[in-house]
Amino acid sequence: MGNTVYIISGPAGVGKSTTSQILVQAISKSAYISGDDVSHIPVNGRGKPWLDKDTYDLTWTNILSLTNNTLDYRYDVVIDYIAFPKEVKWLAQALSGKGARIVYVVLLVDKKTIAYRDRLRSEEAWMGERSLELLEQFENDPELSDRFKLYTDQYQTDQLSMIVEEIMSCDKYIFNA
Repeated sequence: MGNTVYIISGPAGVGKSTTSQILVQAISKSAYISGDDVSHIPVNGRGKPWLDKDTYDLTWTNILSLTNNTLDYRYDVVIDYIAFPKEVKWLAQALSGKGARIVYVVLLVDKKTIAYRDRLRSEEAWMGERSLELLEQFENDPELSDRFKLYTDQYQTDQLSMIVEEIMSCDKYIFNA
């Protein structure tokens, strides 16, 4: 207990937050870190993390600090954020002294599903083309092994517990830096 970091990744609209919330409830002593919330800690002067290196670096440094702190108190940690293999590798190396097990899952869906789910959000939260760009980035990332990919388009909302069970029990998602 208190030695697993789950990184739930993927483009906007694949169900990262919903899956992460169910996962965190399934773990008896857990902490939830929303990368989006962490990236919004700076108010004035904040850039978009994918365009502004300082915002990107600060976001990941804060995620690392929060993860370290919660692991110190023996919580399992669920990180809900867009994370590519390079970020996961960096985080895993930074946490290597903790003996934490890193579970990395990239949720993916087809283009039609991602566009549909994006339109279900409130209008000010629409990601539009950014969701499709991220989907393409994940699908074409040469460092992203297929074993970390979990396609969720065939699952309905009432089947999310099946996705969470797979994430918690399937060793193929364990990331070794």
